[in-house]
Formats: sequence, structure tokens, C-alpha cells
Amino acid sequence: MNKFYITTSIPYLNGRPHIGHALEFVQADVLARYNRLLGEDVWFLSGTDEHGIKISRTAQANGKSEKEFTDELAEEFRLVLKKLNISNNDFIRTSDKERHWPGVNKIWLELVAKDDLYKKSYQGLYCAGCEAFLKKSDLVDGRCKIHNMKGLDVVEEENWFFRLSKYKKEIKKKIESDEFRIVPETRKNEIINLINDAEDVSFSRPVESLKWGIPVPNDPSQTIYVWADALTNYISALGYASGDTRFNKFWPADVHLVGKDILRFHALIWPAILLSAGLKLPESIYVHGFINVDGQKMSKTIGNIIDPFSVIEKYSADVVRYFLLREIPSGEDGDFSYKKLEDRYNGDLANGLGNLVQRTVTLIENNLAGELIYKPAMIEEEMKNKIDQLFKEYIKNLDSFLLHESLGKTWELIGVANKYVDDHKPWISVKENPEKFLVTMNNVVFILYNVAWMLTPFMPETADKIFKTLGADRDAKTLENYKFLVQKTPSSLNASKGQGAGLFPRLEK
Repeated sequence: MNKFYITTSIPYLNGRPHIGHALEFVQADVLARYNRLLGEDVWFLSGTDEHGIKISRTAQANGKSEKEFTDELAEEFRLVLKKLNISNNDFIRTSDKERHWPGVNKIWLELVAKDDLYKKSYQGLYCAGCEAFLKKSDLVDGRCKIHNMKGLDVVEEENWFFRLSKYKKEIKKKIESDEFRIVPETRKNEIINLINDAEDVSFSRPVESLKWGIPVPNDPSQTIYVWADALTNYISALGYASGDTRFNKFWPADVHLVGKDILRFHALIWPAILLSAGLKLPESIYVHGFINVDGQKMSKTIGNIIDPFSVIEKYSADVVRYFLLREIPSGEDGDFSYKKLEDRYNGDLANGLGNLVQRTVTLIENNLAGELIYKPAMIEEEMKNKIDQLFKEYIKNLDSFLLHESLGKTWELIGVANKYVDDHKPWISVKENPEKFLVTMNNVVFILYNVAWMLTPFMPETADKIFKTLGADRDAKTLENYKFLVQKTPSSLNASKGQGAGLFPRLEK
């Protein structure tokens, strides 16, 4: 088995989960589930970033200690992962003194040993939203581009600095050659354009300014700043400090999945830390965009934050997964609205997939007493070739972080099946030509079985329902078997009465 290590970024715990977090979680889950189907040994990490001034201020504003505040929010993020049916193997918290802190201390000391940390006085503009010092080139009309914050703090203090400039040429070379892959290409070009202006970066804050964090080893007057702390989660969770076999097995990461707003830190600061510490760089960084709501940026001020718990409660996890993965291009910004979600539901899920399952089950129930004696010889070559073509395109898109396009190929196959039923009219042939009826139903079931496989990474509960409805045995859970489904499919398919009836009932306005 080959290994596959994938991580989400770790959400900053200054607020509850929102629909943007859900997008990243389900995208990462698709890639993890897909690689498990390919037979890879997958390790899938998520977690929470829990230190910093902003969290301290927010906790105080809520009348809680930092620990109470982060404990509550960390549980909410654990819960949203569970509600979305995310298959992560691990969850790391940066406040975990046993699992995370030793890795951060070890990284810090490695940087010290390389003479890549030095102390100096510094004056700069500090954005509490970014938890970062910004340059004038980072601002628009004197404001942070991301948080649009007024009155950035002018901070003058003595900090430990990391020699980022020492490594930027090597990082640029690795990105340009795709040895260190940035996907999509637009993000690769973006980071290449930023690298030349990269300067050494502050890696600590005075303890008077930042108490809630990890102390700098051998310097109790300073607290480790976010980058050396949060970014290290990707290796601390693997047992980097203790030399755990998991670290030796799974590092480097195959995919870091992050939002576009934190690309610079993952594609510049993190690889520089790794180079300094003598560690391998991640294979790739996949970058997704933001979710707007009805055409507007999500904002507490506007009051348009979408709570994933309420959407899942109303529509189900698989429906939310489908909408986020199909409607929003994987590497770009997208828009959420309840109208768009319900249009997708009724058009794609109810009329498309739900209709296909229902009519297939009904035809088998009403005309074959619920059991189809499956005959591989009846599968038409044209149908095999069409499925083979779509499956290859589906896999190519998955490998290119075009998840929305992969789902598009799945629905193209669903459309093929529904058209095939309409063209062959099995409700007529069952009386006039029983042999033709059996050929039609064998081909439809064959398509539906392949559709279920294609849905497995994206909508796992729905895929399981289809397999169950067909009475199909799916013990050999590898996508390579799609070429051999004729042999692998059991000799009889049991369409248990009513199983397909409520897969996706239409929503009434």
C-alpha cells in the first residue's frame, strides 16, 4: 500500500463553524475517501488553531477563560465534522500540551540550531484579524485587504525573527518546477509573484502582548507567534517530537488543503520552516476560494453567516455535500443561496438520481418480483465504453482537484441512464418483448452500480443506500474494479420493496 496524507487547515477559534469551513472539510473528505478506494493507506488530519491575541480578547468579551472558550468551540468543530460525515483519522488542537507543544518546541530549537532565529526591535502595522504584521503593499486605502479593518495597530516591540529571506529562492525554484505543487495554476502564479518581496518574519511576541500561547524555549519573556505554532500541527499530530513511526510513514503530506487567504503562509513560511529544520516539503497545496452568500461576502455585520448545522438539519449531510462540491468550483469562489441549493436538489437529486433509482426499483419490483437475475452478457459494448470514458474523465478531474467536474461526469452518466430508459421504454417491452426488457434492465442496473461507485467519495450515505437497494455486494472497495463490475456484480439484485421510494423526494416551495 502507498500512503496518502491529507490535511485541512486548522480553523482559528475566534468564532463558530460556518459554511466556508464545511466546504474545505467536504473537499478534503472526497480526496481522502477517493484515495482509500484506490487502496492507499490514508491519514486524514483536521483540528483547531487556538492561540493568539484575538482569541484572548474574544474569550474575555464572552466572560470566559481562553481554555473554556476554546474547549467549547473545538467541540463544535468536532461536531460539524461528524455531522458532515467527514472521515478524518485525527483531530489536533494547538492548545494540547501533550501532543502539540513538544513538536513546536522541537521545531523552534531546530531553527535556533540553524541560526535562523534572531532577536530585534521592530515597528509595524498589526492586523488583529490576520494575527499578522502587514506591509504597506498588503493594504488597500490603509486597510487590511482581507478584514478591511480600520485603524491597524502600530506596534513597536522586540521579537524573535525567522530568516525567511534565506530560503525564498529555493522555495521559488521548487514551486516553479512543480516539485512543490500549488493547485490551481492561478494560485501558483500568485505566490511566485509574492516571493521576491518576502522579508524575514516575526516569530514571537512579548509575553505582555501575548500570554495565551506557547512560551519560547529558553526565553520566558516571549511567546511563540502563530506561524511556528499553528503550522507545526501538520507534523506534531504525527508524533514528530517523539519520532513516532506515524511521522516516518506519512510525512511529507501529499495534500495540504487551504483557503486562498492563507496560501502565503503555507506556500512560503511553512516550507521555509521545513527547509530550515531539514524536513521534506509537502507534495502539494490545493487552494480553494471563498463562499459568498447571495452574492455578498459573509459578514457578521451584514448578518449573513450560514450555520452549517441548520442547513444539514434541514436538508441532510449528503445534500449539503453535493451542493458545495457541485455548485462551487473547487479552486474558485462560489455562491451559496437557499434557492440555488433547492434548485440543485430538485433538478439534480430528485429529478435526476432519485428518479433513476425509483424507476429502476419500481420496474424490478413490479415485473420481476423484486429480483433481477443479472446476466453480464447482456451489457451492451457501447454502454461499457461510455461508462469507461466517463470514469476516466471522472478520475482525471479528481486527480486535478476539479471535484465539481468529477461530479459533473457522474451526473452525465445519470443522464445517460435516464435517457436509455426513456428510449427503450421497458414498461412496454416487458409485455411485448421480455428478452429486450431484461437487456434494458441489466444495462440500467449496471449503470446505477457504477454511479454508486462514483458517488462513494462525494455522497457516501447515498452511495450506500443505492448499493443496499440493489442488494449489491461491495466488499472489494477499490475503484479499479469498475472495469470488472460485470464479473463482480452478484448474480441476483434484490430491489427490496420501497427502498428507492424516498431517496430524494421533491421539495415543495
